[in-house]
Amino acid sequence: MADYDLADPLEETAEAIATMEVRGAATIAGEAADALATQARETDAADPEAFRATMRAAARRLRETRPTAVSLPNALRYVLQRMAGDDVETLRESVVRAAAEFDRRLERAQEDLGQIGANRLQDGDTIMTHCHSTDALACVEAALEQGKEIDAIVKETRPRKQGHITAERLRELGVPVTLIVDSAARRYLDEVDHVLVGADSIAADGSVINKIGTSGLAVNARERGVPIMTAAQTIKLHPETLTGHTVEIEMRDEAEVIDAETRADIGEIAVENPAFDVTPPRYMDAIVTESGQFPPESIVTLMRELFGEGADEPWAES
Repeated sequence: MADYDLADPLEETAEAIATMEVRGAATIAGEAADALATQARETDAADPEAFRATMRAAARRLRETRPTAVSLPNALRYVLQRMAGDDVETLRESVVRAAAEFDRRLERAQEDLGQIGANRLQDGDTIMTHCHSTDALACVEAALEQGKEIDAIVKETRPRKQGHITAERLRELGVPVTLIVDSAARRYLDEVDHVLVGADSIAADGSVINKIGTSGLAVNARERGVPIMTAAQTIKLHPETLTGHTVEIEMRDEAEVIDAETRADIGEIAVENPAFDVTPPRYMDAIVTESGQFPPESIVTLMRELFGEGADEPWAES
């Protein structure tokens, strides 16, 4: 494997992502795109072949920092697939331009998404939320800015209770909030006009991978006839699933579920703590992104438009 002279700022970005000094899907994606632009500006590659090879190496360095992240490879794909030219300067300009385009898209993504999602909410609606999603909250905030009155029933979302964060943010927006335990969701769905959730990632078939409990809520909502939408920026799309890649479900520390003393009192038991579950597309009414709202089964078209075919790894050595 050849050695490449990678720019110091790119190495610093890679280290910051790896150590989680830089975190959050959008932040990671933006930093990665900017790092590629910096590498393009600073590389002293003498010919187009060397330039392309250096950029691929830079992308590999960034990719290896967070192997399971979704937004990171999407940023790399977006920039590298738009790298084009017959000479070094043209190639350099194309990378810098693509990174700037990605940044602009990222900067307005949540606001654009919020405006689109808000159009699905009516004045006087009561929503139900699960976990904590800034994309989902962007829809509520936009609806409030349109003059709509919204109430919220917030699932606390065990075991980490991220619903408490959602409740706090909604109260800051002036939304009346009723906090409920997760197991009470079905009881309160009769009082709900819309279920609103975020996503950790979205598969090519429209399946939504989100905080554990989303799938059960979606099934109950469908049985009750309550529409449910996922609000997610396009950096959450998972192109690898186009080729049959299975999304890995993270298993978290059992201490989040039960403390050591209680576990010992109970006796020998197995404890599992999956972080996410998968909601099949038939239970989701719409996926709202900054590019528009889509029936789940149609999300594959947008995925291909933005990031190409799922098997593509433009950072791979040629």
